[in-house]
Amino acid sequence: MPNPHERFTTLYNTYQARVYGYAVSRAGHQLAEEAVSETFLVAWRRLDDIPDHAQLPWLFRVARNILRDNFRQGARRASLEADLRTWMEKAVTDVGEHATERLTILRALATLSDDDKEILTLTTWHGLSAAEAAEVLGCTKATFFVRLHRARRRLQSAIDTAGTAPSPKPVIIPGRKLR
Repeated sequence: MPNPHERFTTLYNTYQARVYGYAVSRAGHQLAEEAVSETFLVAWRRLDDIPDHAQLPWLFRVARNILRDNFRQGARRASLEADLRTWMEKAVTDVGEHATERLTILRALATLSDDDKEILTLTTWHGLSAAEAAEVLGCTKATFFVRLHRARRRLQSAIDTAGTAPSPKPVIIPGRKLR
């Protein structure tokens, strides 16, 4: 087993970029570096508590707690909204058939609560499995799936409200009742 310094260095080199990406998605670029620094400080202090089979979810959970404890919600929201606006401006200049869809999704995502954004991005943007995402959120896998389903419904509703993306509508045939 490597010494603590080597183990921490390996942990940092392996996961720093992903923890930074997670922190950016939750708090914006301005606050992410501080959150990552604090996360790895906690990791150094609690190196023996980090489970070998779930290092990334453990780090995400620490980062999540740090963000919730240390940063006021208003500052996080303002920074994240600024980043989303930047992403939307970049999306406007994208070339390709998916640019409009991307812009619509980013706009709809910006209208959701912080919790919904986090639930949707843990698996989609950060590549965690449902079990790992549930561990980050401190809930069961079943609870995570319920929250994910609800967040997806709210995202679809926001997309439909925007009116820029087609949504499946029931076909109504005259003389027939809907069940």
